[in-house]
Amino acid sequence: MRSIWNGAISFGLVSIPIKLVNATENHSISFRQIHKEDGGRIRYRKVCELDQEEVATSDIGKAYEDATGTMIPITDDDLAGLPLPTAKTIEIVAFVPASSIDPLQMDAAYYLSASGVPAAKPYTLLREALKRSQKVAVAKYALRGRERLGMLRVVGDVIAMHGLLWPDEIRAPEGVAPETEVTVRDAELDLADALMDTLGSVDLDSLHDDYREAVEEMIAAKAEGGPPPEREPAEAGGGRVLDLMAALEDSVRAAKEARGEGEEVAEVTDLPTRRRKATTTSKTAAKKEAAPKKTTKKAAAKKTTAEKTTQKKTAKPRTTAKRASA
Repeated sequence: MRSIWNGAISFGLVSIPIKLVNATENHSISFRQIHKEDGGRIRYRKVCELDQEEVATSDIGKAYEDATGTMIPITDDDLAGLPLPTAKTIEIVAFVPASSIDPLQMDAAYYLSASGVPAAKPYTLLREALKRSQKVAVAKYALRGRERLGMLRVVGDVIAMHGLLWPDEIRAPEGVAPETEVTVRDAELDLADALMDTLGSVDLDSLHDDYREAVEEMIAAKAEGGPPPEREPAEAGGGRVLDLMAALEDSVRAAKEARGEGEEVAEVTDLPTRRRKATTTSKTAAKKEAAPKKTTKKAAAKKTTAEKTTQKKTAKPRTTAKRASA
């Protein structure tokens, strides 16, 4: 891979010669602008506003436009004369836990390659130190005429650097969160958890750009003079959710079907809150069932008393008979 920057990592008193290599690449399909009438290419020409003449790249300089619209010329020598200690150095300023870096600050990613045999030992030392500490290094570096902030971390056997936005470049999320007061029920959270569990994890290497593939197929078909391939229309996006619980249950069901787990959602709808209600209902039912049993005992007691009374009444004539015989 071709390096885009050569310099060194400043690690205390240790200097590690390195090369900076792009860690990512863009696979997006780009289009040219054409004249619809004849298909001619539309090009942009750099023209001076004063004399309306086209200007060559070598004759184009830099300038800063102030609030009044005045252009203040800035030359390369002006910029080169500024004190920029990180011009050729990635200066490590601290080692911090990776969790302390806000993902919103993440920018471009690079690989740092040891430049030459002598750099192999200090490069490996820094890599292993980062591994053992389970921390990342925060550093300053200069690239394309400006000082930047970076984060160094270990990826496999390589030290990678992520460009970071400066903290004051992150906008505050004012007016972004919902302004209305919303209450989320436990049952809804339970279903959302169930949906997350059903979707499960994914191997990121298995994900690909379906839209780019469709564009490539369409371009190939048109290049051969044929019609573009027919594709099923995309499903309409979700509109207003009228029943959140139903939408969550449908989502769980669809996720299970996609994974071949069947259509049952009993495991999902059997929520803790509902189980508590079910338990209460069963207790009530048990009381109702127990009630007739108590009534039966009373009836049995009455029956026993009646039998005893009958026995006594029956016994009296026997006594009278004995006395008569005497």
